Amino acid sequence: MPPVPRVAHVGSGPPTYEAEPTALPPADPDDLAELVADTVLDGARCGTGTLRAASVRGDSARYRGEPRRDSLMVARFGTGEQALVLVAMATGARATEGAHRAAAEVCRWIGRAVGRSHVRLAQDIRSARRGDLKSGLHRLTDRSLGRLRASAAEQGLSPEEYAATLRCLLLPADPECRTRVFFGVGTGGLFRLRDGVWQDIEPPAGEVTGEPVVGFGSPPAGTPGPSPALAPAETPEGDRLTMDLGVPLPPSPYEPAPAPPREPFRFRASVARPGDTLLLCTDGLAEPLRGEPGLCAHLTDRWSGARAPGLAEFLADTQVRVKGYADDRTAAAVWEA
Repeated sequence: MPPVPRVAHVGSGPPTYEAEPTALPPADPDDLAELVADTVLDGARCGTGTLRAASVRGDSARYRGEPRRDSLMVARFGTGEQALVLVAMATGARATEGAHRAAAEVCRWIGRAVGRSHVRLAQDIRSARRGDLKSGLHRLTDRSLGRLRASAAEQGLSPEEYAATLRCLLLPADPECRTRVFFGVGTGGLFRLRDGVWQDIEPPAGEVTGEPVVGFGSPPAGTPGPSPALAPAETPEGDRLTMDLGVPLPPSPYEPAPAPPREPFRFRASVARPGDTLLLCTDGLAEPLRGEPGLCAHLTDRWSGARAPGLAEFLADTQVRVKGYADDRTAAAVWEA
């Protein structure tokens, strides 16, 4: 069957903004490292999956000459079948001058934390230790976001002015392991295309399995209990409280210690089936996917084949426009062989 042709937009009509960038963000000649590209594109083979990732400046930012608030990092830690691939994406706070810097910083910090602990993380993924994974990743996420809040204080900014969501995917390179681990804080989307049907598998906010993690950022008392879909099988009591990831836990280097993130931690570990497509994205793509059936239908037709799209094809697919949705779009998808 011939491939389904790409389209420029779906929905009731074309968006108001032009389809291509019209204005560049202003540049500081003394700080050119701060420039943010309009588009980032990446991809790789990882175990049984093929990864495609893209981050694109939204229509409104392209029109106004504002930098992309989304940040994307794709990194491999380790070698051979013991390697672990991290996909991290973040979105800076809306209408704040340093939004793109905050998003890039939190991606670097979570990348550093995961990279230093990748051997143990890969082992726990292969051994299906979901409780240990949730506890350890919760702690690493809290510490990364805590550093972001401390950085805001150092710049004389309020935490709301220098903040970002964070959404991550861990993919083991071992072809015998089909476990895919999502974790993060903040809104966005986690979807799975299985047998031609999109499933919204975003874990509910606050529904984390097991006991709270010791340290700042833990859920407050009264947080809802385990979700059956996430419940581990390790012990009748649930997850173990903490996980030794080789990350030292001295007293906070930030005095006063940074306040915890306001958003609850989200976690899901799932086993992929051959033919699945797993999609992780920021709000810029999650909202039109949830709000415009035509976009779901188009991407179903485009992505239901056995072959993963090439980089250029994936970029074009993620850029299909929908009237009323003009934010940055960052997405990472994994096609299972």
